[in-house]
Amino acid sequence: MPAPQRSPGYKRILLKLSGESLMGDRDSGINPLTLKNIAFEISSAHSLGIQIAIVVGGGNIFRGVKSSEYSIGRVTADYMGMLATVINALALNEALNAAGSAATVMTALEISRVVEPYGREQALRHLDKGRIIVFAGGTGNPYFTTDTAATLRAIEINAQVILKATQVDGVYDRDPAKEPGAKLFSRVTYEQVLRDKLGVIDLTAISMAMEQQMPIVVFNIGERGNIEKIVSGDKVGTLIAGEGDER
Repeated sequence: MPAPQRSPGYKRILLKLSGESLMGDRDSGINPLTLKNIAFEISSAHSLGIQIAIVVGGGNIFRGVKSSEYSIGRVTADYMGMLATVINALALNEALNAAGSAATVMTALEISRVVEPYGREQALRHLDKGRIIVFAGGTGNPYFTTDTAATLRAIEINAQVILKATQVDGVYDRDPAKEPGAKLFSRVTYEQVLRDKLGVIDLTAISMAMEQQMPIVVFNIGERGNIEKIVSGDKVGTLIAGEGDER
């Protein structure tokens, strides 16, 4: 007999994907197999009936914070980074549609000949019609990270949780890549992330999430099935939330 379909624990989520998560084993750019696998993971979770919005970064193509290496001013570099997110969003959108999930791209940048401009009411209509939205262009402003853009969009669309995809299993007390004995937290508070500068997410984004009591689950995107497990209510990765909040 086939396994019974799992019931989702959330109705609407926002998934934050870094550009680096699309690289796979490459040094930059998009790995086609990695892109396909991530799209399949998202589509599988979407098939449970939950509404999914995605904010994607552009670090696999260009990182604005490293602009000094190219003698490019920060504002110009940040706009270049925003354009890189549009490239990733278009690729992810095509992969999601190929995986069987209707998807669309919305961007904070005005490039309407390529993708639809972001508008909150239209975004909510897309979600209610069962489409996955891939948000690109960050906030549309320099000096703001895509972590901050993810938190802003999650609040605007009334998401119940932010899922932050990383290359590690969650939030650690130290960098696990440099210190094998680093401790993995199952749960931390917003205040602890800010106080201890745990570095898993931009401090502006954490401050916004704390103000709005928006929970964040930090998890490993490389582990197959993690997205579906989280939206089904399983404890995966690290929950960042308020004191006493056990969601």
